[in-house]
Amino acid sequence: MKLFFASDLHGCFDSTSQMIAAFERSGAEHLILLGDILNHGPRNALPSGYAPIKVAELLNQYGDKIIAVRGNCDSEVDQMLLDFPMMSDYNLVLLPNGRRLFLTHGHLYNSDSCNSNKHPRLCPGDIIASGHTHLPVAAPKGDFIEFNPGSVTIPRGGHVASYGLLEDDTLSVMSFDGKELCSVRLD
Repeated sequence: MKLFFASDLHGCFDSTSQMIAAFERSGAEHLILLGDILNHGPRNALPSGYAPIKVAELLNQYGDKIIAVRGNCDSEVDQMLLDFPMMSDYNLVLLPNGRRLFLTHGHLYNSDSCNSNKHPRLCPGDIIASGHTHLPVAAPKGDFIEFNPGSVTIPRGGHVASYGLLEDDTLSVMSFDGKELCSVRLD
C-alpha cells in the first residue's frame, strides 16, 4: 500500500494542481489531506493563485481516493463544496503491518498530546500524522512516530513546499522537485 499525504493547501489552485500532479506520478492509492484545504485563514497572507472553488472542483475529481480531516481554517461552508467528508477532527487508519495511523490537523491533537485523554489512546509504534505547523517532520518521538508532510502552499521555517509518502514501511517528506527532506523507517 502506498499513501500520499498533503496538508495546508489553503485554497491555492496552483499549489493544489502541483500536488495532484505529484500524487498522480506517485502511484499512491489514497490521498490523505490533513486539513486547511480551502480557506487561507486570517493569520495567513492571501496566497498567489487563491481560488478555493477551483481547488474544490479539482479535489472532487479524486473524492473516491481522499481521506481528509478538518483543519482550523476549515468550516461547514467548505464541506458544502467538497464531495468527500472532511469535518472530522481525526481519523484512525489500521495499516497492513498492524500499526495505527492517527490522522489529524494538529491544532487540537498533536504529538505533544499523545498521552493525554483528549484522543484515542495510541500504542507504541503508532504514527501521528498532522499538518498545521507547516513544518516537515518524519521522526520517532517517544513511543510514537511523528509525521508532518509540511505545507503544499505556505511552507514555514525556511522549508520548501512539500508532501508526504508512506511506501515500503518508510514515511518520507518530499519536495516537489523530488528531493527527500526527511524520512523514518517503520521497523
